[in-house]
Amino acid sequence: MRYYYYYLITVVVLILDYVTKKIVATKMNLYDEISVIGNFFLITSHRNRGAAFGILEGQRLFFIIITVAIVSGLVWYIFTMRKTGKPRLFIGLTLVLGGAIGNFIDRVRFGEVVDFFKFNFGSYTFPIFNIADSAIVIGVGLILLDALLSAREEKLAQGQDNKEPNGV
Repeated sequence: MRYYYYYLITVVVLILDYVTKKIVATKMNLYDEISVIGNFFLITSHRNRGAAFGILEGQRLFFIIITVAIVSGLVWYIFTMRKTGKPRLFIGLTLVLGGAIGNFIDRVRFGEVVDFFKFNFGSYTFPIFNIADSAIVIGVGLILLDALLSAREEKLAQGQDNKEPNGV
């Protein structure tokens, strides 16, 4: 498959992210909650002015600059790897790209990101997140998996190259 077809993943992430954020923002009041699975999984209308887990709150310009750099780097890297990259790498990169652009759009337009997935583990509440955040985490996981598997494959190939034929 041609590498640029993987950009369809970015488009799908953007569409899902936009639609779900729009539904939450227009159909729910801020901090409203809808139980999906008891108190374990709730759809919660929340806004985040920071990065993951609310860190660096209020640093909008910083996030815009960093995201532009990351998106540019991702597009460059996808192009660079077009001949040697494996599908899991392209899937991971385009998931990260879609998530980064999805949250970037919110930050530029509204100065905050709409988050809504809330999970409680007993008394611990995991930080609320959205589709874009999920795509970024899954994408980074696939990129790391690709790096580990590629290193392993390279090591095995080097081992094969270093073996000498058995003589009698």
